[in-house]
Amino acid sequence: MHSLIDLHMHSTASDGKDTPAVLLEKIKQLGIRCFALSDHDTVDGVREMEGLLKSETGIIFIRGIEFSCISRAGKCHILGYGYDWDNPAFRDVLQKGADLRRRKLEQRLDFLRDEYQIEFEAEDVETMRRMGSVGKPHLAELMVKMGVVESAADAINRYINHCPTLDSRLPAEAAIPAIRAAGGVSVWAHPYGGVGEKALSDYEFQAQFKSLRDIGIQGLECCYSQYSMEKVNALEAYAKDAGLCVSGGSDYHGRKKFPDLGTLNADGVSIESRRLSVLQQLGIAFDR
Repeated sequence: MHSLIDLHMHSTASDGKDTPAVLLEKIKQLGIRCFALSDHDTVDGVREMEGLLKSETGIIFIRGIEFSCISRAGKCHILGYGYDWDNPAFRDVLQKGADLRRRKLEQRLDFLRDEYQIEFEAEDVETMRRMGSVGKPHLAELMVKMGVVESAADAINRYINHCPTLDSRLPAEAAIPAIRAAGGVSVWAHPYGGVGEKALSDYEFQAQFKSLRDIGIQGLECCYSQYSMEKVNALEAYAKDAGLCVSGGSDYHGRKKFPDLGTLNADGVSIESRRLSVLQQLGIAFDR
């Protein structure tokens, strides 16, 4: 069973496969009643989605974003919900995130050319440079199109992952205060590791948790597509004991290895809204 709420998904504005319009149609078909679009380091998809929703009723939409960050404990992803994108601090962090992604793209282009003699068409390079949030899938799909590899996964694992993209993440010390300054709620995404990532040990989780708590994180993404209900329940209890709100999402990308919309755990349990206290913190009343 899928849940009627999904607060973590991606569109073509970052590394998702579906445009906001296609994503919205899928959401409507599934009967999802409350959702957030949380593209990486960009609000372009959120702006487009808000325009599409002007003619819709009965669906609650929450502005979301997922910042790729680093703290003193290591890499992490920070979700932001319900922000004012005109807030100066938020706009500043958004620009820094975009600049870092552009630098990462150039590092990868240089690496693929210098190490593997893989060069892309000038038109494709310019298209990627104009995009707000370019990731590994964009390069990988071009490599499949060029016949360099048979699959995007092959391109990422054999080539792109070997590129040393240094200093390419926002400091969590910048992202979390900016989300809060913009009236939003900051949430640690998939705290034990996301799709395709190495799972954190309990020691690593505790170290990162302390780091993010010191910065001012407000919630944990306890309900997550890759986590069993045992893990969900444990994280939920942990968040409540720490006075943090609970969030949940699928991390839908529309790609093969990623889950379906509305998948908030690995056991197929439908998560009720009362368990996601981030909604209350955002002032959203949802009774399902």
